[in-house]
Amino acid sequence: MATPDVFISYARNDAGTARRFAEAFEAEGLNVWWDNSLQAGEVFDEVIEAALSGAKAVVVLWSPDAVASRWVRAEATMADQNRTLVPAIIAQCKLPIVFGMTQTADLSGWDGDRSSPIWQPFLGTVQQMVGSSSPAAQTLAQAEPAKAPTRKKGASIIVLPFSNMSGDPEQEYFSDGITEDIITDLSKVSALSVISRNSAFTYKGKVVDIPEVARQLGVSHVMEGSVRKAGNRVRVTAQLIDGLNNDHVWAERYDRNLDDIFELQDELSQAIVKALKVRLLPEEKKAIEHRGTENVEAYNLFLMARQEVVNNVGSTRQIYEPVVRILRRAIDIDPGYADAWALLASVQAMLNFSLGGFEDDGLAAAKKALELDPHHAEAHSVMAHIAMEAGDVEAADTLVDKALQLGPESWEVNNHAATIRFRQGRFDEATTHYEKSVALESSSYKSCGMLMTCYRAQGHEDKVLEAARMTLERCEKVLAKDRNNAGAMAMGSDALAELGEQDRAKDWMNRAMLVDPDNLTARYNFACTLASGIGDIDGAIEMLKPALEKMGAGYLRHVAIDPDMDPLRDDPRFQAIFAEAEARTASESDS
Repeated sequence: MATPDVFISYARNDAGTARRFAEAFEAEGLNVWWDNSLQAGEVFDEVIEAALSGAKAVVVLWSPDAVASRWVRAEATMADQNRTLVPAIIAQCKLPIVFGMTQTADLSGWDGDRSSPIWQPFLGTVQQMVGSSSPAAQTLAQAEPAKAPTRKKGASIIVLPFSNMSGDPEQEYFSDGITEDIITDLSKVSALSVISRNSAFTYKGKVVDIPEVARQLGVSHVMEGSVRKAGNRVRVTAQLIDGLNNDHVWAERYDRNLDDIFELQDELSQAIVKALKVRLLPEEKKAIEHRGTENVEAYNLFLMARQEVVNNVGSTRQIYEPVVRILRRAIDIDPGYADAWALLASVQAMLNFSLGGFEDDGLAAAKKALELDPHHAEAHSVMAHIAMEAGDVEAADTLVDKALQLGPESWEVNNHAATIRFRQGRFDEATTHYEKSVALESSSYKSCGMLMTCYRAQGHEDKVLEAARMTLERCEKVLAKDRNNAGAMAMGSDALAELGEQDRAKDWMNRAMLVDPDNLTARYNFACTLASGIGDIDGAIEMLKPALEKMGAGYLRHVAIDPDMDPLRDDPRFQAIFAEAEARTASESDS
């Protein structure tokens, strides 16, 4: 047996995560030993002991199951004695006391992205321990100056996600909203370089090493804080830290009425600018103080609704219909709130086109958002979606280009753009936007699921598996909170089939069709899984028929181009029901 570069120690139930680590190390040219047939922790025989003793780096994946495993603990102890131990937490747990003082990387939020800022430092540690005998380490050594980002010139900052200290997980939307608004405000200051929201939120829920974060991202300062909301009172604490020496530059605590939250945010942003000694231009100060609404209740409702949408794209009427009511209440409070109108349009469009029909397709709400703000990126993207559903490809193309120009970093815009490009058969561009959507929102499972299809269409089988694992992980998190979420079961079933768990995929389908049989998106995705992932043509056509009877012209365009439907295209039954759907939508268009 060849001496491995890396030995991975893990518990039986963590085999899927261990595979993700192994594949990531192998992609860097490292020789990895992880016995997925023996399952580390099951048998500690001579083969395992030889691999463990010879490995240059022993990566121990700590989880509650690993902590309870005497074999994982034994492997960690031997690695510690051999000075080859590189531990990582993959699920929150209390480490064995003997390892409690060992510096341990927190990778509990790592989804397999090898460019992630939480993966790169860990990889670098392993490569350094492996040494120059590894091809990857040799390459790293040759390119050492590029290992860490160059420190940005002038003042630069990352705003870490503020902690929710309210004692209620349901208030998470509010602390996230405060963080996003601060990032947005600071991004308006031309003399300040600000790390993007999607990069900042990779650190959410993590205990971080401030100097290490600053070094990884090349920033001069790090901001962290917390939000406690109770009734009509809110407490925000914030501190600005010098990333080089870990010294506190500025800290403040604000205790205010909720009605003063906008004033508080303005004060906070301007205090940071002052502490960093950067110049705030008059027009920048004005831009910071301009918000979509001056009404705190409307703002709070909007944040609440947006979190539901982000976490449940492609989900159920039971989730979306209350969101419509929340947004209508926000608009009743402030009829001039363009953000609320645009989000209402997006939700109405999803209900109308994806979940079995709705009395409003979102067009009126989108037009109202643009009347209030002609440069509203998300409203343009909803208009593009509506045009696409109506079969007006040229209008959809123009509108989505405009939306991308106005909001290139918007999750909503990239989500709509990906769907439109997909239905135009422009899979490379669709992939780019789905990847951006996945990065912008860590809870968005739909974009992950669509990446599987895009990668299949382009022949990237290694990436298909990576996307499947990420999709399943995100769907399982949603289902842990809402076990009847048909949208998550639909995308998750495709991932399960891709990962070889076909029986479990079918179980998810059966449950989803019991709890939400009219969900067009779920039905369609299940049909794709049955056709492409499982090879059940009869089952796919049976699942698809009720959806085709209600789909609009835009959705039929998706069916016509979707490579997951290819196994059905020569079947006369599919040809007949698809032709009927096309005739119906043409008739509806004429009338």
